[in-house]
Amino acid sequence: MTKVGMVSLGCPKNQMDAELMLAKLKKAGFELVADSGLAEAVIINTCGFIEDAKKESIEQIIEFGRLKDEGRIKKIIVTGCMAERYREELVKELPECDAVLGLGANGDIVEALKSVLGGERVARFPDKSCWSIDGERLQTTPDFFAYLRISDGCNNCCAYCAIPMIRGRLRSREIENVVREARELASNGVKELILVAQDTTLYGTDIYGRPALPELLEQLCTIDGLKWIRLLYCYPEHITDRLLEVMAAQDKIVKYMDIPIQHASGRVLGAMNRPGDGQTLRRVIEKIRKAVPGIVLRTTVMTGFPGEGQEEFDELCEFIRDMRFERLGCFAFSPEEGTAAAAMPNQVDEKEKRRRRDIIMQEQSLISGEINHSQIGKTMDILIESYDRYAECWFGRSAADAPDIDGKVFITRTRGKIKPGDFVRVLITDSMDWDLMGECCD
Repeated sequence: MTKVGMVSLGCPKNQMDAELMLAKLKKAGFELVADSGLAEAVIINTCGFIEDAKKESIEQIIEFGRLKDEGRIKKIIVTGCMAERYREELVKELPECDAVLGLGANGDIVEALKSVLGGERVARFPDKSCWSIDGERLQTTPDFFAYLRISDGCNNCCAYCAIPMIRGRLRSREIENVVREARELASNGVKELILVAQDTTLYGTDIYGRPALPELLEQLCTIDGLKWIRLLYCYPEHITDRLLEVMAAQDKIVKYMDIPIQHASGRVLGAMNRPGDGQTLRRVIEKIRKAVPGIVLRTTVMTGFPGEGQEEFDELCEFIRDMRFERLGCFAFSPEEGTAAAAMPNQVDEKEKRRRRDIIMQEQSLISGEINHSQIGKTMDILIESYDRYAECWFGRSAADAPDIDGKVFITRTRGKIKPGDFVRVLITDSMDWDLMGECCD
């Protein structure tokens, strides 16, 4: 049977699409290989969110096109957000692609693969709602943690964001459906569930007429085997008192919240089509920290949005210094075709955008270093991820760290045998700007 490889780029939501497609391919009898360079057919599940992500997707297509020219692989299928967004352009400009499938055609992956193996060139772009966001999936994360998509699409329509154009409006899964999948994951050994959506805090409003995230979380907390439940993509304007009450009351919900604020200037936020201003955000953050003591807050901000002058940038810097987010990422504004922001006047010079981004990250490096230093002498539960052969030690994550985006805890001294997926008690002995070091104390 044909060997098939999958390269999935971008965010965990895109990875969920990949896992659903892989399950269909496996069920159809195709042999799945981890090293896509050894496959006969390669599926490139692209990201099309910002310019850098699009470049990475194009580079992957070109690289596998070279392997195809050399006869090392036979077929290339392109799926994902960039395929949905650029459709005919990809078909026309990248002849090395044997199939280009929009999001609505993800469910047709088996049929499309069989067609290209038979010599056809396939281009399918049905309505994106044709693609089911639940079903049997083939987990691609380590056995001990998994992402759990609770909805897809977005109703926020931020001026800079192409997601509503690509993925459409909010589509939530029913609570029973999500809980059923979570139970199955836990029965297979998953200890940490990470809830993802374009906006997790709006979950359920389309089908229940109200935010249903608190109710969903309470049901997930009853599942045996789960130790950590983590929330990503919580928009600050949609964080309710009820959500915070559940977070504070439930031990399985880690005291960690990702709240992408994007900026602190009311003028810039208004231009972004986002509500509030710096004072509003200060009140929200104060409320969160008061309701959930010890919570770790992660945020994302953007520099160089059209019209951002020195005054607005200074306001953002001051806000970050005052709020002292435990985790923060910053990226330079990318003018995306079709978005309102791309056509706005007063675009900021590319070099200046990146200079401001670097200033923000330098500020955050100091804040993170101070916060990490304050952890020395504390003990915490660490979820073991893997062994670092170069550092010659095990490493893992605390409840304060999400996979791939936050820091690590390197364990310089262990007691007894440990393996990936174990929880161990660690005494923190040293710190760096982004990571911690410690010793097992069990």
